[in-house]
Amino acid sequence: MPRLLDVSEENVQDYWRLFVNRRAYILQSLQPDEEGKYRYFRPKGPNGEELGLTNDIVSQHLQGKLTLSLYTPNPETQRSKWFVLDGDYKHALEHLCTLQYDLQYVYKINAALEQSRRGAHLWIFCEEPLRAREGRQLLLRLAAKLQMPVKGPGQIDGLEIFPKHDELPAGEYGNAIRGPLGIHRKVQTRYWFYGAERDLTSQLAYLKQLRKLTEDTLASAVAHLAPLPEHERPAVVQIRRRSLYSSDRQPFQILDHITTPRKKVGRNWTTQCPSCATVGNDTSGNNLSIKIDEPLKYKCWAGCTKEMIREALGCPISEERLYATK
Repeated sequence: MPRLLDVSEENVQDYWRLFVNRRAYILQSLQPDEEGKYRYFRPKGPNGEELGLTNDIVSQHLQGKLTLSLYTPNPETQRSKWFVLDGDYKHALEHLCTLQYDLQYVYKINAALEQSRRGAHLWIFCEEPLRAREGRQLLLRLAAKLQMPVKGPGQIDGLEIFPKHDELPAGEYGNAIRGPLGIHRKVQTRYWFYGAERDLTSQLAYLKQLRKLTEDTLASAVAHLAPLPEHERPAVVQIRRRSLYSSDRQPFQILDHITTPRKKVGRNWTTQCPSCATVGNDTSGNNLSIKIDEPLKYKCWAGCTKEMIREALGCPISEERLYATK
């Protein structure tokens, strides 16, 4: 078990200012399930209500008592306090270092490189929350310029961009990312940012002094990067603006379409993710979780979206929705 760290109130406030854009969060289980996985869960209050992030939770994360994952952007504003490139393939660290250099010396945008279990994360912090759509365009266009792979349907290896959505419907969460400077439970390791001493105060001081991305700098950088060719643009997915189902139309039931063996784990069924299977992944057959008492809720723990899962099952949902870019 890694050593617990002493955390000051200033550490907590610095962390909150850098990383917290909304109070929705999830925690990583402290113990593995029967499959050896440290699952994430959304904390609930005594009456089943969803709990918002507090200073105490941030403090415990930094101490190492629990592990926090953070959401961005805020669906009320469609803005994010940070943008991240996540690489976990063979040449990811090399690619992220190249991207960091280009951001700094060509576009005058500072980025911080964080160690991770299988590669690294490249973080860009904003002076104030900026539109997710423009931040994603910056990273997508820069990756295309430098001929870096970006993970998507059918792409096994590549960079993942957070946030993963240009827009989020009201009440939606999007995709969470492990909060930096905490402990990854699977390997019981605390990962640090390159460029500073390995203690909380030094790490946070380093991140604070980085030049933050402004709206003008972001707009200028996007304008100077070539738009993505049509065939390289992210898949269009849809945001539900109203109820899709009339009284004579029933919601999609994923359990009616899953043919692979499933296993009960806690309150969920686990089975092979059909989207992962199309590219030869999830050979263990446990990436997809389906809530037993609410089977309309399902999630691929490898990151496949519902759109990708439905497409793999032969039941695409594009015709059911309006517009958004993922």
